[in-house]
Amino acid sequence: MTGEYEIKKQILDIGRRIYNRGMVAANDGNISVKLNDNEFLCTPTGVSKGFMTMDMICKVDAEGKVISANGPYRPSSEIKMHMRVYKLRPDVKSVVHAHPVYATAFAIAGIPLTQPIMPEAVISLGCVPIAPYGTPSTMEIPDAVEPYLEHFDAVLLENHGALSFGDSLMNAYFKMESLEFYAKLLMFAKQLGGPKELSDAQVQRLYEIRKKLGMTGKHPANLCQNMNNGCHAAHGASCGSCNGSCSSHAEQTPAASDDLVAEITKRILAELNK
Repeated sequence: MTGEYEIKKQILDIGRRIYNRGMVAANDGNISVKLNDNEFLCTPTGVSKGFMTMDMICKVDAEGKVISANGPYRPSSEIKMHMRVYKLRPDVKSVVHAHPVYATAFAIAGIPLTQPIMPEAVISLGCVPIAPYGTPSTMEIPDAVEPYLEHFDAVLLENHGALSFGDSLMNAYFKMESLEFYAKLLMFAKQLGGPKELSDAQVQRLYEIRKKLGMTGKHPANLCQNMNNGCHAAHGASCGSCNGSCSSHAEQTPAASDDLVAEITKRILAELNK
């Protein structure tokens, strides 16, 4: 089991990454890691995530109340949002909140990231819904995010930013990175006349690849597999290209060749093993 010292080092590293990649500005964003059912490490409020030091990291309980904090450093008021994720997703070990430019632009425009435009995004993220706007530091944000936690590993926050979570700090961060890359590509594609989307059949083949890879977390591939009456998630969000109806997947004849599927699998495995 990784000790607290090493986890704090990882938090500092991810803080520098999100700052250096322009996913946060000034003192924006926050990161947390679950140690056990009642102990969580988190970043402090009012401090740039690119310039944190070990002594700034705080520890809170499952209610977000401070267990330990040095000097003036205190957890962000957004820790409430993190705690809601941990409460409803026992599989989650880390949460990352940031304001990546392209993804946040979609959140501000009110456009969810649901278009299947590249295999890696379909497999790693599926679609990314938008949670309704909530006032920062209040319970409005945790309440707005809650309906989406059961079916997704990343959520856009209307007029605010993005939230990602996973079974490790690195995986939670990678989801944020993938989310921003997806949003950037989609925005450029729209400027070039609009993206050419993958077909329902191609998406379904990618979902099958995801299942074979045994990837952790929640995903529309699991939702489509488990819900007999369509893939409707909370508040009408769907699993992406199926637009709320999985029956179309079952009726399609797979369009992707075995060679294409094998090549996609090879590329994904290579990325995962980097």
